[in-house]
Amino acid sequence: MRIRAALVETAGGPFTLRDLELESPRADEVLIRVTAAGICHTDLSMRRRWPARMSPMVFGHEGAGVVEAVGDAVTTVTVGDAVAVSYRSCGQCELCRGGHPAYCLLSDLNMRGTRADGSTPLTSGEDKVFGSFFGQSSFATHLLADQTNVVRVPHALSPTVAAPLGCSVQTGAGTVLNVLRPSPGETIVVFGAGSVGLSAVMAAVSLGCEVIAVDPVAARRDLAVELGATGTEPRAAHHAIDTTGRPDVIAQALGLLRRRGTLALVGLGTKAEFDIMTVMYNGLRIRGVIEGDATPAVFLPQLVDLHRLGRLPVEKLITEYPFEAIESAAQDAAAGKVVKPVLTFG
Repeated sequence: MRIRAALVETAGGPFTLRDLELESPRADEVLIRVTAAGICHTDLSMRRRWPARMSPMVFGHEGAGVVEAVGDAVTTVTVGDAVAVSYRSCGQCELCRGGHPAYCLLSDLNMRGTRADGSTPLTSGEDKVFGSFFGQSSFATHLLADQTNVVRVPHALSPTVAAPLGCSVQTGAGTVLNVLRPSPGETIVVFGAGSVGLSAVMAAVSLGCEVIAVDPVAARRDLAVELGATGTEPRAAHHAIDTTGRPDVIAQALGLLRRRGTLALVGLGTKAEFDIMTVMYNGLRIRGVIEGDATPAVFLPQLVDLHRLGRLPVEKLITEYPFEAIESAAQDAAAGKVVKPVLTFG
């Protein structure tokens, strides 16, 4: 079928709208008409360094939409369902079977630019176009996803809220609810008040924690306070979350932890140094977290319930852009002008 997609033709190049051909769904695939797609910093960072051998490429991994067709083996959704699309996992390895698909032993499924078998469902005339980013490539009017990363959501839920649930909200909220699991009254300091950090703030507030949100941008600090943070100046805490990936911030976070405290590393970075004796003497724990250590089919409905109850007001993070303005939305996100840009499709 003919679709419209935002194509990145060279590393660092702009998002350019192009007409492409999308295959029909295979037995285990779901065809989704996209109604909204969040822009994540992972999309922006990957387009800067995406290899030429896997270009041109369609990014996007926070999709929401309506099911238009399903393969013969699909049992989880049906035509007409409203859905959110999350990350891809194999569903078969020991980590997937053990309830930790974010650490799937085939985690490169999300970064291959192809299906698991190396094929791509996208073409432009006679030319191959790479896609299946995070098992979806949602910067398009339609996408194909495996049934394992498609989650049914209520029709009443706004697509602009449903879209970021699949990655940024899941990551931030899941870090609190699935990994740190703080007790009411404990203190959590969150470094970085972007969409991931603010999702962590909302989740921690929902548990009755005292939350400190640290960010250099005043507007983001103010939003964190509006969402329930009790302060914006770092101080001693039972738990810390780093969304920045910066070594200096990680060192600061470790220095604030109380004895037997936990630091969750969520932001992508390269290397950080810390004093082993300090970590050992104080019984500190450092935990890397991918996608909130969440199983989307289980966790996204929990997030929907929290939103329905008013405890996860995701809409306060969102700025809407029409799909045609994707490059402007990306530039605003890169410049820190908005927290969570979400594309809408007419």
